[in-house]
Amino acid sequence: MPEVKPCSRFTDFDINLFLAGKHFRLYEKFGSHIMEHEGVKGTYFAVWAPSAKKVSVVGDFNHWNEDENVLNVRWDKSGVWEGFIPHVGQGAIYKYKITSHHNNIKTEKADPYARRAEHPPKTASIVWEDAYAWKDKNWMAKRKKNNALEAPHSVYEVHLGSWKRHATEDRFLSYVELAEDLVAYVKKMKFTHVELMPIMEFPYDPSWGYQITGYFVPTTRFGYPEEFKYLVDTLHKNDIGVLLDWVPSHFPEDAHGLGYFDGSCLYEHPDRRKGYHHDWKSLIFNYGRNEVKSFLISNALFWLDQYHADGLRVDAVASMLFLDYSRKDGEWEPNIHGGRENLDAIAFIKEMNEAVYANYPDVQNIAEESTAFPMVSRPTFSGGLGFGMKWMMGWMHDTLDYFSKPPIYRQYHQNDLTFSITYAFSENFMLPLSHDEVVYGKKSILGRMPGDEWQRFANLRLLYSYMFTHPGGKLLFMGCEFGQQNEWNFSQGLDWHLLDSESHQGIQRLIIDLNGLYQSEPALYEKQFSGEGFEWIAYDDHKNSVLVYIRKGNTEEEQLIIACNMTPTPMVTYSIGVPAKGRLKEIFNSDATIYNGTGDFNNNLITTKKAEMHNRNFSAIISIPPLGMVVFKYKQGGLGSASIKGQSKSKPKALNKTKEPVIELKPSSESKKEKAKSKPAQSSVKPAKVKSTTKSSKKKN
Repeated sequence: MPEVKPCSRFTDFDINLFLAGKHFRLYEKFGSHIMEHEGVKGTYFAVWAPSAKKVSVVGDFNHWNEDENVLNVRWDKSGVWEGFIPHVGQGAIYKYKITSHHNNIKTEKADPYARRAEHPPKTASIVWEDAYAWKDKNWMAKRKKNNALEAPHSVYEVHLGSWKRHATEDRFLSYVELAEDLVAYVKKMKFTHVELMPIMEFPYDPSWGYQITGYFVPTTRFGYPEEFKYLVDTLHKNDIGVLLDWVPSHFPEDAHGLGYFDGSCLYEHPDRRKGYHHDWKSLIFNYGRNEVKSFLISNALFWLDQYHADGLRVDAVASMLFLDYSRKDGEWEPNIHGGRENLDAIAFIKEMNEAVYANYPDVQNIAEESTAFPMVSRPTFSGGLGFGMKWMMGWMHDTLDYFSKPPIYRQYHQNDLTFSITYAFSENFMLPLSHDEVVYGKKSILGRMPGDEWQRFANLRLLYSYMFTHPGGKLLFMGCEFGQQNEWNFSQGLDWHLLDSESHQGIQRLIIDLNGLYQSEPALYEKQFSGEGFEWIAYDDHKNSVLVYIRKGNTEEEQLIIACNMTPTPMVTYSIGVPAKGRLKEIFNSDATIYNGTGDFNNNLITTKKAEMHNRNFSAIISIPPLGMVVFKYKQGGLGSASIKGQSKSKPKALNKTKEPVIELKPSSESKKEKAKSKPAQSSVKPAKVKSTTKSSKKKN
């Protein structure tokens, strides 16, 4: 094997930027690059190891002999080792063998900038160049509009290894197979984006991908790098955006990874109080080190540059922001001002977001941040962290707590639902029902719902309907969209057989129509991050557990009125105040038969009346189904033949709902229509009676 030839892809300017923490395209320099040097084809290698006294490239091309191909250290004290090895090309397997100045410690490391890696549990890097020809020009041209804060963001969160397994073989679906199955499904469900749980290379399946060892490698579990590009490309060609989970918060201690890379704390903080995460048994990046900042920001841009990602969902931001995160007294050191904020991490986050939006203003970076840290999703020039959106963890906890309570107790907890509006517009929030909420004994979302089977499914339909009409973006973890019964299990596919049941079909149909409603009604997205887009009508009817609110778009014609009934008692004649004279037309009802609801509580075109209600001069009488929500198109002065946008128009088939409650209306539907014409009592509610029965319900038309 020929010796290493002196060669460099770095200029002095590159080195200066790298050392200053300002080089954001390091993947073009570091790593392995197939090239021609002095008329000979081979591969250039470069790695950062300032505490090394010897760095060798070892691999299948030199029998893993550390004395065969020793790299040259640069003269400028940058700590960069580099060189060209002739005749090494595509597919060569390699690692760096590093001998440290510290007691001659030897480490054998995967390339931090490798583009491909061996299939776990093997850990070596692979020389790889791909020439994938992208075909998503149309998507990229309109991405700014699709990713705008004034556009719908309905995100389907996916773990590629457990969404679906191969039908006849015990293996994962490949990127290419997912490009067919997953893309068709997401398009059918009408989600605007998918969020892929970490696809960067990781050694340990139970980590779900959050313990990364190959930051520039799409995991080989599902195929080659160009095949992952094909998956992204196919999603884009079907008008589906791609968000990637990104983990700059910590990394594992695996021997081949970044930890103690050159025998020193190179990527991690040397102070264990800042450099080790006890909960996750992982190392924390040294955000104050310039070279580490260059590495991380280069990685963020890499996935946008090379893989056309439409944004990054940044994991565990709270753990980065606070020095005392999950630490007891004495286990952390205050910052220079005596506070608990991690000033280096905050500066890094701001710089990362600035770099992302400067290069790609048409993407969205989203923070998984669980504290009340201010201005997470506000621009850095106004003092914010610079994210586009932030997960609304408070909404998630309060909402799931509320819906897990039996309806009889909900009147005492209405504040769990109304409180979110008091801070809903302090950030650009995304409402997450994520993978974290369906593991570790928390039960599935359906499993949290109280009551008999009919009530559990009705509660779930109501929860999702409330979510899709609440201000903010939406995120739903895979399986939730059809009512997965069991907790998520990363080692197997979802329980797709549940869709043989009409109840689960109803949930799936509901999500399709809620996505359609969200995307077709500007009132639900144009001002989803502004207080101007929301107005309460009734938030304090604790006794009946009813919420009524208005969602507004840019014009009065785009207003919607939403009414939620959180109890199994139907509100047959419920009076609501409205802003002015006008008409209401029901365009969505979570109790529709196509969702396996009763179909008994529908509203015809409603004309408002001059009658005070909810501190308004005009009012309307509506019907709200049990454990249900209705959405009305509201137009002041009148309403033409408003069409039902989003809700399926297909005729439902007869349903056999054995062992489900039958809802008996008293008075009859005929007398109910007559009663709606009369002025209601001040209580505004005349509930019908509900009883449980084991008899099959009649066909609902």
